[in-house]
Amino acid sequence: MASYPIWWSLAVGHQYSSLGTQPILCGSIPGLVPKQLRFCRNYVEIMPSVAEGVKIGIQECQHQFRGRRWNCTTVTNNLAIFGPVLDKATRESSFVHAIASAGVAFAVTRACAEGSATICGCDTRHKGPPGEGWKWGGCSEDVEFGSMVSREFADARENRPDARSAMNRHNNEAGRVSVNDNMFLKCKCHGLSGSCEVKTCWWSQPDFRVIGDYMKDKYDSASEMVVEKHRESRGWVETLRPKYNYFKPPTERDLVYYENSPNFCDPNPHTGSFGTRDRVCNLTSHGIDGCDLLCCGRGHNTRTEKRKEKCNCIFHWCCYVSCQECTRVYDVHTCK
Repeated sequence: MASYPIWWSLAVGHQYSSLGTQPILCGSIPGLVPKQLRFCRNYVEIMPSVAEGVKIGIQECQHQFRGRRWNCTTVTNNLAIFGPVLDKATRESSFVHAIASAGVAFAVTRACAEGSATICGCDTRHKGPPGEGWKWGGCSEDVEFGSMVSREFADARENRPDARSAMNRHNNEAGRVSVNDNMFLKCKCHGLSGSCEVKTCWWSQPDFRVIGDYMKDKYDSASEMVVEKHRESRGWVETLRPKYNYFKPPTERDLVYYENSPNFCDPNPHTGSFGTRDRVCNLTSHGIDGCDLLCCGRGHNTRTEKRKEKCNCIFHWCCYVSCQECTRVYDVHTCK
C-alpha cells in the first residue's frame, strides 16, 4: 500500500518549522490538494497558526505516548512525517488525526483572540446573561472559527467514498469537538487591594494538555468498526458500523478505527515500527511503560548515570535563592 498522505505533514515538515516567521508561498508547500491550496491563498495570514497547531498536536502526541511501544515518532525528510505507521486504519491513526485537528482549531482560535490575524477576533455571540457577581468582559475565544478552519483544511483530503475517509473525517471532528467541550469560563477580579468586588469573565480554551489527556482517554476507549459497502448512484460507497452490538455505539466525541495495530516490539519498515530496543523503561512500573511490557519480554539493561542538579537551595531575604550544585547517581534501565 502506498504511504497514506497526511494533511498536516505539509505545513510542519522539518523544512517548514519556521513557517510563522517568513512570508508564505502556498504553491511551495508540498502535498496540498487543490482545495487546500485555495484555502491557503484565501486565508494566508492564518496559515502560520495552522502550522503551529499541527506542531502542538504532534508534541502532545509524543507526550501522551512517551511511555508506550509506539511513541509517536516522526520521520525526517519524508512528507508522511510518521512514516507508514498511519497507512493502516488503527487506533494510532485515529489519535493522530484527532489531536492534529484539535491542535489546528486550538492554535487558530488562540491566535484570533490575541489579535494575530485581522480576519478574525473575539467571540461576541455566546455571552448569554451575566452571572451573580460577575459580568462579561475580556475576549472570549472564538472556537467556532478555529474549528471551521480546521474542518475546511483538514477534511479537504477526506472526500473519497471509502472507509478510510469516513474514519478520518469522524476522528478529525472528534478532535475539534474536544476543544469546544473543554472551553471554560475564565474570570479576573477587580477591586481595591485585590478584592473581588467585580469580576469580568470570558470563554477561554484550557491548556492544550487538557485536550491531550482527554483525547488519550478516547484512544484507550476507541470503538472498533467494520466496513460495509453500499451501492449508490455515484457508485460503491463504504461506511462504518460498530463491530460489537453490545457496546454503546460511538458518538461524535469518540475515536473509531477498523484495523488492528502491530505490536511495535521490533523494527519493521512496512508497518513503520521502530521497535523498543534501547528505549528507557520504568523498572518499578507494571504498566505499559514498565520494563516487562515495554521491552516485550526481551529483558533490559541497567547502567548508572551521573547528573548535576541544584540542591540545598536557600531563600534569602529579600529576594533571591541560592543553590549548591550536587552530583547524583541514577540507575537507567533500557530495553534489550
